[in-house]
Amino acid sequence: MGGRGTFAAGTEVAYSYQTVGMIEGVKILQGLNGKHSLPEEAHSSMAYIKLKPDGTFHEMRIYDKDHYLVMEIAYHPEPKLNNGNRIDNVLHVHEYQRDNFKHRHARLLTEEEMKKYKKFFKGVKIK
Repeated sequence: MGGRGTFAAGTEVAYSYQTVGMIEGVKILQGLNGKHSLPEEAHSSMAYIKLKPDGTFHEMRIYDKDHYLVMEIAYHPEPKLNNGNRIDNVLHVHEYQRDNFKHRHARLLTEEEMKKYKKFFKGVKIK
């Protein structure tokens, strides 16, 4: 996948990610050339997954019909949701808006979201 899955001034953008596997039909991406996060826009997929180096789920980004990022499910420390704990990972959600990409408060997954997405949480101990 090039850059953000786009073309720049008619020139193909160098690849920034490679597909390293799939979970339940969703591509697992790995960044290239120092790229660590998942793309802000999708090329053709409705979601992408990133794993930690040990193969445990790290994050999943979900995109709308126009391929813009709308939700990120993450598994890392989030002190505001875990009583100030900055060490232990916690599953949580960040929701995005097209016009305000930086404003993304964290919240815990709803019961419905947990049921829908738990099949992607490889290696995560779910209570």
